[in-house]
Amino acid sequence: MKPKIYIIDVTNRDGVQTSRICLSKLQKTMLNLYLDKMGVFQSEFGFPVTKHETNYLNANLELAEKKVFSYLKLGGWLRATVEDVQTAFKLVPGLKNVNLSISTSDQMIMHKFKGKLDHKSILQEMAESVKKAKKEGAELVGVNAEDASRTRMEYLIEFSSAAKEAGADRIRYCDTLGFDSPFTIYDRIKQLAQEVKMPIEIHCHNDLGMVVANSIAGAKAANDSGCDAYINTCVNGMGERAGNADLVSVILAVKYASGLKDEYTLDEKVDLKVAWKLCKYASYAFGVPIPINQPGIGANAFAHESGIHADGALKDRRNYELYDLEELGRGEPEIIETGRKITAGEYSGIKGFRNVYEKLEVVFKDDKEAAEVLELVRYANVHNQKPLVEEELQFIAQHPKIARKIFTMSP
Repeated sequence: MKPKIYIIDVTNRDGVQTSRICLSKLQKTMLNLYLDKMGVFQSEFGFPVTKHETNYLNANLELAEKKVFSYLKLGGWLRATVEDVQTAFKLVPGLKNVNLSISTSDQMIMHKFKGKLDHKSILQEMAESVKKAKKEGAELVGVNAEDASRTRMEYLIEFSSAAKEAGADRIRYCDTLGFDSPFTIYDRIKQLAQEVKMPIEIHCHNDLGMVVANSIAGAKAANDSGCDAYINTCVNGMGERAGNADLVSVILAVKYASGLKDEYTLDEKVDLKVAWKLCKYASYAFGVPIPINQPGIGANAFAHESGIHADGALKDRRNYELYDLEELGRGEPEIIETGRKITAGEYSGIKGFRNVYEKLEVVFKDDKEAAEVLELVRYANVHNQKPLVEEELQFIAQHPKIARKIFTMSP
């Protein structure tokens, strides 16, 4: 069977580690719902050993059990230690997908661990944590080689082989500092895939501005070696320092770039029509504007001013556009209310609240149900610290018990 390229979005894990920004647990849940609609294979939805994530993680796994997510898998990120695995499955017993992470480069081993771990003990600790995760019920275990791009190739192969032997299902090649180029990552992942013969995750950062190119080159190398590739992305390219691989850019590159289009197979579940809504929601939630020149979803992505360009685009859009704006869910006018507007906030009363939901065509069976949802909407506004969007209001009305769990934390 021809190998494929899948998407694992890590916005809710790596994206939220971006300095000076954060997402509420409701916003993280909404991103998972959008990612599911977009046909993304997996969301790395959080940190199972972090106490303030516990209720959110369990609530989202409950949504998965109820088949609210039709395709999306939910994966947790852990350090590759037996203790972390034990804690994770105690706090979040429904976990089925995990990625276990540990550093592998000489730089990290010598200057981060500072004698606490050496090359041999890293292999042992990683293997024991993989076996423990499988014993606890994990169905898919990925092993992350942090700083793989600066790891000696022979040790990276030894590490990956040990992970496979312990029962791991995928290896995550982490270009943690954005050190690779498209040329080096292709050669390294091709050698790794040929040696270990297992699916490869490609996790790249943008410190040198090559994150999408590196991600694509890495996936190409895995596929060329007969292995499935799982590209890690973040919505709008969020992520530590200069960011991670932008979700939409990666998908567009696989679908339309020369040498990739029609030659490599993207997961057929991926649906770009959700891109516009997803990216706009993430921008609102993060409080970070979308650059006007962002591929696919930037304000100027389909804008033409130069006389020659405008003339060419009007004659045939293919003269100056590789793909159609409609494919990204763009093209419909957005209506902005300029008259009276009743909103639902943390101090809303029942009449204004019901007016808001009537416009959303949500009907409550009685006043008691309406009052319960109103209370949750008040909490949600405190929780988000910004006005709720329509999809958030609808989610709370559809899943009030799960919403209550998402809003609840016990310090």
